[in-house]
Amino acid sequence: MKITVLDGYTLNPGDLSWEGFEKLGDLTCYDRTEASEIIERIGDSEVVITNKTPITAETLSACSNVKYIGVLATGYNVVDVKAAAAREIPVCNIPTYGTTAVSQFVFAHLLNICHHVGEHAQTVKDGKWSSCEDFCYWDFPLTELADKTMGILGYGRIGQATGRIAQAFGMKVIAFDEYQNKDLESETMRYGSLDELLAESDVISLHCPLFDSTMGIINKNSIAKMKDGVIIINTSRGPLIVEEDLVEALESGKVRAAGVDVVSSEPIKDDNVLLKAKNCFITPHIAWAPSEARSRLMNIAVENLDSFLSGKTVNKVN
Repeated sequence: MKITVLDGYTLNPGDLSWEGFEKLGDLTCYDRTEASEIIERIGDSEVVITNKTPITAETLSACSNVKYIGVLATGYNVVDVKAAAAREIPVCNIPTYGTTAVSQFVFAHLLNICHHVGEHAQTVKDGKWSSCEDFCYWDFPLTELADKTMGILGYGRIGQATGRIAQAFGMKVIAFDEYQNKDLESETMRYGSLDELLAESDVISLHCPLFDSTMGIINKNSIAKMKDGVIIINTSRGPLIVEEDLVEALESGKVRAAGVDVVSSEPIKDDNVLLKAKNCFITPHIAWAPSEARSRLMNIAVENLDSFLSGKTVNKVN
């Protein structure tokens, strides 16, 4: 059994082990693969493991020996799943590895916006505190989260975990989701319409998948329905936000600040409008990346392939 990993570096830059896959077959692992190299590198492999390297219908036609495709992520839009299904090739993803990591990262962004810890820490190192006439100072407004309302757009596993943390901070939660579990509702959490969420939230956190119906869901019209001074956090998918509209709202102050871990095209382009936007904090798609989460992802990916080889395919998306 030949196994080819096309782009293993982001999952495992050297602190994890590929031993689990090595036990299941003859493993070849590439850190990165360019588009022109995909077909040659897959060759006659039966198993292809990819993170962001695309697997197209043309690739599958050229690599007729492929029997299984594993995606090292939750999202699987890099694979032509219809073409794979037509060839009876299961595509298996990793659905639950990052719940804790991503929900925690939401609050890394939010607390940074509320307290500007890094920027204040730098002023201390620059000597501002030692030369201050008073025992303290703050260069930015400081904000408590208690009694604020967080709107969570998409209330699946990560949305719910984010909601639990928000409630622990003393926040109220309004959730918008097509599928509602009323058992989750309480004095501090309820489902609402999208318009209710937009109008009542002090903080809006995005956790919905990227579908045609959610593409650009944060745009000029939806922002106009929000509270003045709202904070927007996006750890889900970049194209959920019309970036030009967000920049306009940040510049006007309609949106107080934004924390985004994802953008419309990744890696971010030099001309992305968010790079020069006021009060926009951008991180390089790392919400998923704590070592614990990556180790969990690796283990699930191995279990997916092991189950397939045992005749019990799991986490199949096509």
